[in-house]
Amino acid sequence: MATLRRLREAPRHLLVCEKSNFGNHKSRHRHLVQTHYYNYRVSFLIPECGILSEELKNLVMQTGPYYFVKNLPLHELITPEFISTFIKKGKLILSLDKDTYEETGLQGHPSQFSGRKIMKFIVSIDLMELSLNLDSKKYERISWSFKEKKPLKFDFLLAWHNTGSEESTMMSYFSKYQIQEHQPKVALSTVRDLQCPVLQSSELEGTPEVSCQALELFDWLGAVFSNVNLNNEPNNFISTYCCPQPSTVVAKAYLCTITGFILPEKICLLLEHLCHYFDELKLAPWVTLSVQGFADSPVSWGKNEHGFWKGGEHLYNFVIFNNQDYWLQMAVGANDHCPP
Repeated sequence: MATLRRLREAPRHLLVCEKSNFGNHKSRHRHLVQTHYYNYRVSFLIPECGILSEELKNLVMQTGPYYFVKNLPLHELITPEFISTFIKKGKLILSLDKDTYEETGLQGHPSQFSGRKIMKFIVSIDLMELSLNLDSKKYERISWSFKEKKPLKFDFLLAWHNTGSEESTMMSYFSKYQIQEHQPKVALSTVRDLQCPVLQSSELEGTPEVSCQALELFDWLGAVFSNVNLNNEPNNFISTYCCPQPSTVVAKAYLCTITGFILPEKICLLLEHLCHYFDELKLAPWVTLSVQGFADSPVSWGKNEHGFWKGGEHLYNFVIFNNQDYWLQMAVGANDHCPP
């Protein structure tokens, strides 16, 4: 009965909101984008816009590629060749159930969200440290574990920020396995007569009858990205949600959604371009950039452990104002630390 009650409970969610300015030398925007590694969906909304500039459209179309490798042995990710080719710094983080963890014989620690009965363990391997000590007992033990004791294989999504000129390195390196190159899916649309919340960059909490608060905007964006009908018509039994007040109707708004495995470096370029959107006079008072992480990724931000539980959500949203102020909203689910 206790288990049944827990399943019926609404999962805990945590939303953190802050405001700053892109010109502020203490602004954390770049760091927070760069340390959110596993991104599967990026969306931006531009009110009072009917068509994208060529530069922005090119950025959108250049967010790939990423790769799918089927049945890749885990030991391939700790070889000196792999590390020297693809890794400058970083860790291999494994989230293992109790039986698999014990079978590997590796040293780790219980998940911070295990509860009384520990059923999940986290193993963290510093790849650079490992590559510098190939004769060490530690490397021998890990290599033996992955190759002989518990030869794990997984289907992997891989993405690589290649600063060089050779684009086919990933394909050629894993050519003996089943590897496919993919490009992110891009959906572009124009939303007409969209009712938008009125916002003031200095008022996260909003002002009654003057501007909406950040939490109201967050809910509204979710409805827009999900194509929810916001009219709250009396005969609509699917959704009674409507735009928060005060609001204004924009003749058209441009909505772009990119889905795939999208690197932080690509998102940084999109954010930087949207920051400069207001360099020329625009009718829109603000634009938004929203990023969702993979629900089953082992971490959310940095090395913060991420758990799935009921939703697996970890995401962030920028509201970029025409005076270079911004709001940053970061949300996680039940088995997550507070966003950084």
